Amino acid sequence: MRLFAALSFRQLLVLAFLLIAVLLGAASLHALRTLEELVTQSRDGLTRAVELNADVQLLAERRVAMERAARQYLVLEDPALRQRFDDVAREAAQALDRLHDSLPPDWPTAEWQAQVDTISLQLAAPREQSNRDAALTAAFRRIDWLNVSAAEQVRVAIKQQNEAMLAQLERGRLQLGRQLLGAIVAAVLLALALGYWLGRPVKRLEQAIDGLGENELETPIEISGPSDLRSLGRRLDWLRLRLSEVEADKARFLRHISHELKTPLAALREGAALLEEGVTGPLNERQAEVVRILRQHTLALQVQIEDLLRFNAAAFEARTLAPRPVELGALVDEVVAAQRLQWESRQLQVHSTGDTVTVEVDRDKFATVIGNLLSNAIRFSPPGG
Repeated sequence: MRLFAALSFRQLLVLAFLLIAVLLGAASLHALRTLEELVTQSRDGLTRAVELNADVQLLAERRVAMERAARQYLVLEDPALRQRFDDVAREAAQALDRLHDSLPPDWPTAEWQAQVDTISLQLAAPREQSNRDAALTAAFRRIDWLNVSAAEQVRVAIKQQNEAMLAQLERGRLQLGRQLLGAIVAAVLLALALGYWLGRPVKRLEQAIDGLGENELETPIEISGPSDLRSLGRRLDWLRLRLSEVEADKARFLRHISHELKTPLAALREGAALLEEGVTGPLNERQAEVVRILRQHTLALQVQIEDLLRFNAAAFEARTLAPRPVELGALVDEVVAAQRLQWESRQLQVHSTGDTVTVEVDRDKFATVIGNLLSNAIRFSPPGG
């Protein structure tokens, strides 16, 4: 695991593909080798069956040639025919020897050779012996029976060999299926394990980025996994610290600027209050109206300064809504009345019309939206509009 942690995300991804490829490749090579062994055994078995059938056929052919040579020798007594018989008998014995492994252990091989020896003795007996022909006939008939028996035994042996080969092929097929299925399952498990191990730090990065976006700067960012993702996690934690410093600097700046603004604002409010109370002398109606507007704006400015001091809390509250049923017309009228001095000071006319509508909104935030729209309209409308 430490070795994996020292690698980058790209290197681990390549390594994962290589491991899966090696696993499937090894399974495929083993399956190919097993298949080649089965094919080789099948080819050897087929070759062996062909050879056995050829020896059985050769044994039958040599038996016919032996009888022909023997009977011709009885008539002609030509030494070449006797030599022909001996050669053919030797070839037949060699074919029988090759069939020996496919014959049962109790098959009468010695009897077959004994019949050939009996025929040889009859050929060597004097011509005057009266039972030579009958003895040859009996010996060849027994050889025929033995040859038929050998052919049947060879057929049974070939059948058993084919059945064993088919059974081995079936076992090989099942083994190949199990190997390939095991390789596929192992590859899938390996892919899932590596995907989970590689996906965890990516998910943690996503959560860390979401936390930075939500201004959650208190929790340190720690990313485990590949080296490049851990390095990225350290950079994100550095960014978190920098954002924390920026937030602290912003709060200090707001506190400072708010404090600096509150001192002259207090003087303005105090002056407006003295004028409104007539300390400097009586005011006419127009002057009293101006003093009221001045006092109203100083109060609004004080509220804005206090809002600056509550900026961070307000930024957080802006993401949380408390909707409840609100009658929209009444809310609009309330906002218009609150800014009455502003739009009257510019000799503007404000009309609110429409049916009674109840909506589900956050009353305070919606009032702020309407107030901002009305304030912009007052600011940019021509006087008397």
